[in-house]
Amino acid sequence: MDPATDAAARATSSQQYLLFRLIDEEYGVEISRVREIVPFGAVTRVPRREPWVLGVMNLRGRVVPVVDLAVKFGRPVRPLTGRTCIVLVDLVVGDQPCIVGVVADAMSRVVTLGADDIDAPPPFGTPIGLDYLAGLARIDDRFALLLNLDRALESEAHSETVAPQEFVVTDLPETERP
Repeated sequence: MDPATDAAARATSSQQYLLFRLIDEEYGVEISRVREIVPFGAVTRVPRREPWVLGVMNLRGRVVPVVDLAVKFGRPVRPLTGRTCIVLVDLVVGDQPCIVGVVADAMSRVVTLGADDIDAPPPFGTPIGLDYLAGLARIDDRFALLLNLDRALESEAHSETVAPQEFVVTDLPETERP
């Protein structure tokens, strides 16, 4: 393949990623999976969930689970700041599409990466499990950890992806149940 054709092939295989910060690391997700970014707001705790599942938020009348990947990756809980936000990402659980909110300490930027910009994760040296990574993006003189969202949002305890669940009221008499 000649250099012009090779460059054109790399350009068409480029993909955009949203980069955000979790504590002192930069993470990235495919921009095609990002629905929107919202300021951190009220999150209602849901009992008996993993510590990294903060709860649910009301997104224009829709129940959206909110997760803290830094906690899932073994990092400490951090105080909220004016830059803390929630990245709403699209997932498919089973065959049902859903939205999940991922807490970010700060937004970085959107970058376009080609296959030559992304390396396979090494077997050591990253703060998270390798199965959560889609790759390491070389950006300037550092790396951004590109997330495999489907694996990163999977629950080890139940081997299921975090998703909104039906809430059933069981302590009301049959005639008063919704």
